[in-house]
Amino acid sequence: MKITDLRTLYHQRLFDLISESRAIHLEHWRGEEVQRCSLLSIKTGGCSENCAYCAQSAHYATGIDREELLSIQRIVDVAKRARAQGATRFCMGAAWRGVRYGTEKFERVLEIVREVSQLGMEVCVTLGEIGPAEACKLKAAGVTAYNHNIDTSPEFYREIVSTHTFQDRLNTIAAVQNSGMSVCSGGIIGMGESIDDRLRMIEILSELDPQPQSVPINCLMAMPGTPLADQPPVDIFELVRLIAVARIALPKARVRLAAGRTRISREGQALCFFAGANSIFFGDKLLTAKNPEVDVDLALLRELGLKVERRNVPAVATAL
Repeated sequence: MKITDLRTLYHQRLFDLISESRAIHLEHWRGEEVQRCSLLSIKTGGCSENCAYCAQSAHYATGIDREELLSIQRIVDVAKRARAQGATRFCMGAAWRGVRYGTEKFERVLEIVREVSQLGMEVCVTLGEIGPAEACKLKAAGVTAYNHNIDTSPEFYREIVSTHTFQDRLNTIAAVQNSGMSVCSGGIIGMGESIDDRLRMIEILSELDPQPQSVPINCLMAMPGTPLADQPPVDIFELVRLIAVARIALPKARVRLAAGRTRISREGQALCFFAGANSIFFGDKLLTAKNPEVDVDLALLRELGLKVERRNVPAVATAL
């Protein structure tokens, strides 16, 4: 969808916009179901990239303790707990620029994926830049989705990171698509970008072929020590408008209400769900940022009459 059309959608009366997005949502999805995803940092801190929003960058003094790649057993234990709490997707993130086939750390990741994939959940990883060889190996090991956010518009991207390019992001997404893994790609708002930057991000995501199956919309969690530490919270109506536009432009994608929910009221989250969000990260931590507690999320979903998406657990998982 072209940015001229996205602008027209975004700037119409709010109730008209969310009425349109709600109709499209109900056309393509069961309106009462919400997917819950669990996210674990399997390697924390010390990243060589200088993304201005990230507390894990080695370029900034953020107080984040560096941790090497977690053991397989620890990761599997966390994944089992997430499954028991209702997760249908388990996401694993590593603070690297990327990984390459043939390296020890890549082989360890493949081993981790093979173990986690036996638990009956979708397996998503975010490991930074990868190419065709890495994508095919991850797919064969059991990865169902690869997360690689484009973050913002290509025009604003250079204000956020200089150690890699926007095109580098698109190259990784192309490798993921060609491997047969599904693409999870969205962005972050509240970094100082314009409304047009946000809409350009949606334009680019909507024109990927195929479109991403998951689109996380993150509100910046301003982390002390990063260049964006003093950015104010995102206005709730701006978030709702963007989610509604994303739902219209990407009708078959899961639009994930991701980071920043601790700054959004229950009423604000309810409006986001109505506008088209149908997936959340749950658990009290997202990589290094805080997230609402599981019981709080369950209570909100119950009050809204929303159901947690059920998973289909293969027979192998019952033996674990």
